[in-house]
Amino acid sequence: MSSAKALPYRPIMVRVEKFGERRAKNLLRFGMVSLALLASLSGCVGVQQPMPQANPTPSTRIPHSAAPVAPAAPKRPLNRHAPIGLENLVREQWRIFPGRTGVAIMRIDGGEWITGQRATDLFPQQSVSKTWVALTILDLVDQGKVSLDQKIRITPNDLAVFHQPIRDRVISNGGIEATVLALLEQAIIASDNTANDSLLRTAGGPQAVQSFLARKNLGAIRFGPGERLLQSGIAGLDWRQEYSLGNRFYAARNMVPMAKRKAALDLYLANPIDGASPEAIVRALARLAKGELLSPASTRLILGIMSRTSSGPNRMKAGVPAGWRFLHKTGTGQILSPVSTGYNDIGIMTAPDGTRYALAIMMGSTTASIPQRMGFMQFVSRTTATYHDQ
Repeated sequence: MSSAKALPYRPIMVRVEKFGERRAKNLLRFGMVSLALLASLSGCVGVQQPMPQANPTPSTRIPHSAAPVAPAAPKRPLNRHAPIGLENLVREQWRIFPGRTGVAIMRIDGGEWITGQRATDLFPQQSVSKTWVALTILDLVDQGKVSLDQKIRITPNDLAVFHQPIRDRVISNGGIEATVLALLEQAIIASDNTANDSLLRTAGGPQAVQSFLARKNLGAIRFGPGERLLQSGIAGLDWRQEYSLGNRFYAARNMVPMAKRKAALDLYLANPIDGASPEAIVRALARLAKGELLSPASTRLILGIMSRTSSGPNRMKAGVPAGWRFLHKTGTGQILSPVSTGYNDIGIMTAPDGTRYALAIMMGSTTASIPQRMGFMQFVSRTTATYHDQ
């Protein structure tokens, strides 16, 4: 696949996603496709879960309230090739999108096929990697080594960096206890970094996740050292726990000489320690959806949690047509103007007839605006649905 992006990017009309609450309209034109979308913006919402009583005996009990797994699609004629129109449109819009981006689309039911661009290259995952922490924990639940109602102690020394809604509760109480289930929901739905790192610690650290990925043969998916070491390294810093408080990380990063910071970011982008290929991601999502990675109860639980993700409502989700179901996990990396990194969305779309598609869009580095990034993501999900059954 060619990485040349010579033509100017012509963005489509998109929904605008920004932190805070305000409304916006963008009317833009996008090559062969003209879309008009009106979006309302919503900020990310921290999730506070009730704390069930601890059970000192490991258990594999899964709450019956978890959303059910989408039923497999009815039998249909096998078609093991992606529609030519879908491939052509995605390739054309990918070609003119600024920066280095990978795309993979996989039909899970009715004859598997995969199409995409830069689908086997490695891209920074950022918070997409929370998916693999969650699967590792649930695999331990399935083995009886961890229980969902097991409580985990979180102190100020466990706080991470960037988005961590749980931080205020930890600081105001001098520490809290949260169940594995509550932290799973907080890490996936709210993309809370401290909740995720607490689950990672409980699972056995990065090596436990790496072992899960290898044991399940999930291919080109890496897992990094955890949020604190990952984000400080990208910024050219050595981690200090004080960076978890207030704006101290930002202040310290601003003191890093620009040349050093750029060199650290370039090194990360060239060989991301948390890198994954879009193709490996959609194959993993397909295996998850088919119940090949976890027990039926754990599969229902994680898919139900992912269906309630609050981050990125105007990324791929905004392009999914009415009547379709969607579950996903987003990722957002650091910015060194004018370049934004690790702007990602992965998920599973389910058509009204039950046919499922796994999608991964990984923007390793781009100078595109937020509306342009969201517009491309919406285009991919909407076009996938347009070519359903073709």
